Amino acid sequence: MPLDSAFLLAADEADGVGSTSRPGPDGGLSASKYSYIGGFDYTSNILAGKLYGIPVRGTVAHSFIMSFRSLEEVQPRVLSPLEGGEPVDLPSLAESWLQRVCELLGTPSDKPNRGELAAFVSYAIAFPQDFQGLLDTYCVMRSGLPNFCAVALALHQLGYRAIGVRLDSGNLIQQSKETRRVLRACGAHFQVPWFGSIPIAVSNDISERSVEDFVREGSEIDMVGVGTNLVTCPLQPSLGCVYKLVEVNGSPCLKFTEEEEKMTIPGIKAIYRLYDAAGHPFMDLMALENEPSPSVGQELAVHILGRRGEATKIRPSAVKPLHRMYLRDGQVCEELPSLQEVRSHAQASLNLLSPVHRQLRDPQPYPVAVTEKLHLLLIELQNASQ
Repeated sequence: MPLDSAFLLAADEADGVGSTSRPGPDGGLSASKYSYIGGFDYTSNILAGKLYGIPVRGTVAHSFIMSFRSLEEVQPRVLSPLEGGEPVDLPSLAESWLQRVCELLGTPSDKPNRGELAAFVSYAIAFPQDFQGLLDTYCVMRSGLPNFCAVALALHQLGYRAIGVRLDSGNLIQQSKETRRVLRACGAHFQVPWFGSIPIAVSNDISERSVEDFVREGSEIDMVGVGTNLVTCPLQPSLGCVYKLVEVNGSPCLKFTEEEEKMTIPGIKAIYRLYDAAGHPFMDLMALENEPSPSVGQELAVHILGRRGEATKIRPSAVKPLHRMYLRDGQVCEELPSLQEVRSHAQASLNLLSPVHRQLRDPQPYPVAVTEKLHLLLIELQNASQ
């Protein structure tokens, strides 16, 4: 399937005006920022684009399309060709193209909804170089797709190129295949070579499982809009983050609890990422700040968190320090990276992960370990607490 790396983030829905609940007063902004860092390409949240410089993409809302009843409502009506010349009445041109498209597809010309056609035409006049059609307000095959093709071909006649379509309900995989077939048929019949490769975007409760299905079943989807399953947390409604002390006046301290996952790791620490011979990170290692850095090729005894028993012997092929000091005594001591720099760093780090850690089903847990010295300090403070 042609699904590439382009993921359209939707803070609500892909059109940015849905009703999905969002955690916190700035849920859409936070989702846009951190999803962009994590690998999403765009946001539909206009304010996030303005504040953070994230590229903004999206289509019109269903409510926009439903607000039109006929072509007579389109104002303004004319559009000048891209290369200049006399303005053209776009509603009339689109209507004539609709007749030709319906004839090609074997669809009765009275089936496409004229209010939908009017909405597409109005949008195309306002954004002739960014025209993208939302196809499922009424019926994709009988109305949305013929109307889109008519307007897109009218724009092509004036020198413009439509940038895509969006599907937002029903069987997205099957509809993407049917949509691609129609786009290719129009492109071939009307001799518009680029028409068959118009990008197809989908939305409607997209999840990781949905994307996996898109790939497995060979869909024709190029872009996905993710909203509800990104901005809300159906399986984990809250994330507990609590401030804890690890050292007071030079003395390491420990929160001791019967719940091992809530136990803190004492002392001021340095953190290292260890890489194998293939260049994949295989472990993150915490050490006390005053310990020497792990050495490449040198055997090292470590204790993996969550595992009991003897130390594990490792031999890293590369070592990268992770901890950097940006704030000291409440002051910024190093220039903070830009959002784009953070995003690039996050993507580079993710791309280095081994496939066994990245697979969607049954991924291998990524281990975090402590040095022998830090492990002994932890045991010492545990015994003192008991």
